[in-house]
Amino acid sequence: MNTTEIQSEITVGVDVSKSKLDIMLYPLNLHFTVANEPGDIKKVILLLQSHRISRIVTEATGRYEHAFVFACDKAGLPIVVVNPIQVRRFAQAIGVLAKTDKLDASVLAQFGATLKPEIKPIPDEQSRLVKDLLVRRTQLLEMLTMEKNRLQILPKPLHASIKTMLKTLEKQIEALTKQLDTLVMQFKGWRDRADILTSVPGVGKVLAYTLLSDLPELGKLNRKEIAALAGVAPMSRESGSYTGKRRIRGGRARVRTVMFMAMMSAIQCNPVFKRYYEHLKAQGKLPKVALIACMRKLLVTLNTMMKNGTRWGEKSTQLA
Repeated sequence: MNTTEIQSEITVGVDVSKSKLDIMLYPLNLHFTVANEPGDIKKVILLLQSHRISRIVTEATGRYEHAFVFACDKAGLPIVVVNPIQVRRFAQAIGVLAKTDKLDASVLAQFGATLKPEIKPIPDEQSRLVKDLLVRRTQLLEMLTMEKNRLQILPKPLHASIKTMLKTLEKQIEALTKQLDTLVMQFKGWRDRADILTSVPGVGKVLAYTLLSDLPELGKLNRKEIAALAGVAPMSRESGSYTGKRRIRGGRARVRTVMFMAMMSAIQCNPVFKRYYEHLKAQGKLPKVALIACMRKLLVTLNTMMKNGTRWGEKSTQLA
């Protein structure tokens, strides 16, 4: 293999920590470390642009990777953020049991070169902001629930403090909700898509915004692909004569959690899903299994509506 052929197949593995980036160029076996700071990231971008990079692979590390990922995306470099569990299993499969930053960068590069993970568009700034606001809103709701629980069990002398905190949290949640509405309404594309999603009884703004920010593939994939992506597709467990129960696995946990809460409402206020839920239970399905099946049906229906640009009830979109 000549130099040109090697250059055309360079895969970059980047191990990210709070303070530094360990970078490995594969198969050149070139490793270097830089600070995880804007100035050093800019220098790395310029260096990578001087090579013919097929993929830059890094892991999701709780936001420490964001500055580097967004800089690569802005520079037009092929950046891929992969699941750390998949990378760890790949390392074990190739016999790499030790764990250092340099080794991790090398494994990431080999993972990218071997499996060639799909290069997906990085969410734009608006999508990221909507997602951050939704995450913060969820955090506040969790704190609100904890304070309400404390109000039930702690002595009365502490109730004044808890009630003050409850009011503060409620105001914060209301303010964030208004900010989300304003942000979505500012952009026609988002406004139109949110309007389609919320036309389904039981689908509120929170679920609509979550789908728009965390599942941008909605309306672009087929029914099986979108169900698997969200983690509501049952996976087979078979080996020889053994046939186990099919269970949902993987997918985007946040989407699934919000959909679960929305479906609890939908089977009460949406007669179509209520009938479907009762039908499944009448067939002997456990309530939770029936609920998951309804979630899958809702997601497939929303996928069809987004693909066709139709609202609930139009052109036979109900239970697509």
